[in-house]
Amino acid sequence: MYVAVKGGERAIDAAHDWLARARRGDADVPELSVAQIREQMTLAVGRVMAEGSLYDPDLAALAIKQARGDLIEAIFLIRAYRTTLPRFGATRPVDTGAMDCIRRVSATFKDVPGGQVLGPTFDYTHRLLDFKLAAEGEAPDAGERPDATPDPVPHVTEFLGRDGLIEPAEPDDTPPPT
Repeated sequence: MYVAVKGGERAIDAAHDWLARARRGDADVPELSVAQIREQMTLAVGRVMAEGSLYDPDLAALAIKQARGDLIEAIFLIRAYRTTLPRFGATRPVDTGAMDCIRRVSATFKDVPGGQVLGPTFDYTHRLLDFKLAAEGEAPDAGERPDATPDPVPHVTEFLGRDGLIEPAEPDDTPPPT
């Protein structure tokens, strides 16, 4: 514990209490739950998990809540927590060619084989606040969600490799260091 401040541990405890009160805000407003953050702030939760290198939506949502919405601080919290976990193994590469795509955009090819899939994106929105989201009551029907692309999508690197633009790598089954 850092105690080189005037007041020592009492001052640090007081700062922690003050931060907790500031995080909570107006007690007359219902507190956000971890589940609400996890389910309604999915991009923030995803960013914290990605930058924190730990896939756990509940922990990422908890970190966002604790950090008062500061995603950088939430990422630091997740990274610090991750360092306390034992390393229990290594993973094999995933065959991404067999995955369903909800977003696939290629800067390499305009007409990439298998097609481009925009998916849920902010790229084509007007970047204007939608005040209907602040209205009380039932959420508007978002419509039917299109399914992910049903067919396997070929890798762009396969096409580059066929043209001799990418040097093939030999498979290496050497386990990573633990």
